[in-house]
Amino acid sequence: MAYIRSGPIQNRAIWHTTDRINSFNMGFSVHWILLAAFSCLLCMGGEVRCDCTETKMQIQGGFYTLTKQLERGSLLTYRCPEGFYPYPATSRLCQPNGTWLPPPKRFTPQRCRIVECPDPSVLESGNVSPLLEKYFVNNVTTYECYSGYSLRGSESRTCLPNGKWNGSTPICSHDSGNNCADPGIPAGASREGSIFGIDDTVKYSCIGKLFLVGSSERVCQENGQWTGIEPACYFKHTYDTPLEVSAVFGSAITNSLTTLQSPDDTQEGRSIRISKNGTLNIYIAVDISESIEEKYFRHARDAVIKLIRKISSFSVTPNYEIIFFSSDIYEVVSILDFWDGKIQLDDVMTKLSNFEIEDRNTGTDLNLVLNTFLERMGIIKQQVGVDSFKDHRHVLLLFTDGAYNMGGSPAPTVEKIKNMVYMDPTSNPESKYREDYLDIYIFAIGAEIFDDDLQPLTIGLGERHYFRMDDIKNLEETFDKMIDEEEVKGLCGLHKDYETANQRDMYPWWAFLHVKTGATSKNCLGSLVTRQFILTAAHCLPYGVLPEDVTVELGGITEKGVKTFRLHPEYNISRKEKEGVKEFYDYDVALIQLKNDVPIDSTVRPICIPCTQETSDALKLVGQSTCKQQEQLLLKNHLESLSFLTKSGNAVRRKDVNAKLGDNRDECIRHALEAEGITTVKPEDAVTDNFLCSGGLIPFRDHIACRGDSGGAVFKNYQFRTIQVAVVSWGTKELCNSGNVIDSNEVSRDFHINLFRVVPFLRSILEDKDQDDFVPLTFLTD
Repeated sequence: MAYIRSGPIQNRAIWHTTDRINSFNMGFSVHWILLAAFSCLLCMGGEVRCDCTETKMQIQGGFYTLTKQLERGSLLTYRCPEGFYPYPATSRLCQPNGTWLPPPKRFTPQRCRIVECPDPSVLESGNVSPLLEKYFVNNVTTYECYSGYSLRGSESRTCLPNGKWNGSTPICSHDSGNNCADPGIPAGASREGSIFGIDDTVKYSCIGKLFLVGSSERVCQENGQWTGIEPACYFKHTYDTPLEVSAVFGSAITNSLTTLQSPDDTQEGRSIRISKNGTLNIYIAVDISESIEEKYFRHARDAVIKLIRKISSFSVTPNYEIIFFSSDIYEVVSILDFWDGKIQLDDVMTKLSNFEIEDRNTGTDLNLVLNTFLERMGIIKQQVGVDSFKDHRHVLLLFTDGAYNMGGSPAPTVEKIKNMVYMDPTSNPESKYREDYLDIYIFAIGAEIFDDDLQPLTIGLGERHYFRMDDIKNLEETFDKMIDEEEVKGLCGLHKDYETANQRDMYPWWAFLHVKTGATSKNCLGSLVTRQFILTAAHCLPYGVLPEDVTVELGGITEKGVKTFRLHPEYNISRKEKEGVKEFYDYDVALIQLKNDVPIDSTVRPICIPCTQETSDALKLVGQSTCKQQEQLLLKNHLESLSFLTKSGNAVRRKDVNAKLGDNRDECIRHALEAEGITTVKPEDAVTDNFLCSGGLIPFRDHIACRGDSGGAVFKNYQFRTIQVAVVSWGTKELCNSGNVIDSNEVSRDFHINLFRVVPFLRSILEDKDQDDFVPLTFLTD
């Protein structure tokens, strides 16, 4: 258990502790001081190892944590409120002789300092107001250019709690006839070079104690663009927010995951990095040495799990190497197992979730990590051959503070990795075209980050590859935001499933239908299956209803106009009245066409439906897949776990059921005879093979459908995509009102139209290629 000490932002500090020490304040008892002095005398003898003490460790205005209480090897980490940072030390390590490293300074007490932003007065050809000696959190600056110059960038900027200015770098420029635009000077930086013609170079450095993140040198190209990325100057307390990481890393990694075309193709002006026959190998390493607090490890592990889950939503299926490391390597998943077919993605997630830190070794060997990755690449190259290896793209993700103290510098190993991927750049003239096949991203985590050692290890074109994280607990959500990129709008079944996600993100396809005819009205649910079509139950649109009588609500509050709707041609509720079935719900499906396309974002997305190519892509079915293959994957068990929704106020709640298939089906549908209005003695008269059956108590207690649930999607999450397999149709007992999650009783049963049985109807509308109103789906031929 870690100790926690805390105090308010005032002159007096207060500490709270657990276990051995209950409480104490600024003063220590005389007895305690004498005992500590005697212990230190013993330590000075050289043989005895002592625990550290908390003398002079307190921080004014903040608190600290201890990884091993006060034992040797314990890491003390200072924490401050948002907008403040620890000074002069961010952490201290308990040495074997009972002293702290670095030792507390006698005349510089530990305190929380207000965050400072880099000096913005480096603006050329303009004025910055106000001119201050230093700029702190919430300070606002404005920018104005001299006569003859025009302002690009932000007119006003605010110093943020993460030590950065909001907005973009202000630049005062004028038409000089240069090939490239003035690249500006970031706050806190100085620049060499003021001519911006083709092949001209500008060089950047940071002032004082600031250090540079980004390109220190940029060259003007013929296309009018500068090489590299815009630099920025950071203090040691500066960090990147999850939103910034999402915008940069998210767009970069999704670019590798969404489209499989030839390497020369482009999509919206951006290179597509992996060939159609190519392979993506992702190598992930998480630092668990003693310099990394346990909470950082857990946040990093959870973030890696989320990243892999999101990557699995895309059309590329990568191979993974996942390790945790200190002075040794703890291999969670070997990339070689993917080649041997010994591991599936579900196994990877289970291994990651179950991995815990036990006894962490002292020391950190980052070079051992990179050598392990190099070794794996070499084995893969040997197994697949040189020609096939050319189509392999490699992405390395490292979570570390860079405090390696074993194994030497990892920089030479990075060069060996480059040499292998680039195919011997010293003798291969084509190697410059292979720079797109290797990316090394570093997420710098921990209390003390060694930026100078870490930044040179990053590799990659275009976007930033180095991220300085204050706390990575929000990275799980950050990685989820990647799916909101423009490139993935065409993918069905995408959703968010982390604990803090709202319901529209978790079920972005659900629709609420309100149908009003005369004095009567009816509420149903539906599902968005394309940008213009809602799938629902036919009985939600009774005879006489017109499109203008139907209101569709998406995104929680957005109402959509209805252009038309079509019911399954075989649907006839009175067809079997004479056979003892008062209301017959076979083929109870309908499609509603909206007047306009629905804008797709994280809260409104289509669900996948059976027998389409889009669903085969979601299920990772390669080659010429079939409708039967999809059905065997989604409805393969005699008890298949499925879910549907119920509307509760402006939100929805999930209900879980088990569809009884195969040998279990007859017993399930038998209870249809107990429904009101059914007098036949044959359950098959009311429940045809087109229905799935759920409900009852055996072998599991199911939830039951309520009034208003009709038309909703019965769905299954598979490979982190949502596939709709049925539509909620009717039930034997009315046990609840809309919005309630109620358990079934012994005899209550629900029946849902199996979409695999109504594919011809869906195809006839959604695959219509002789129209220009909507983008058709692609249905499988078999």
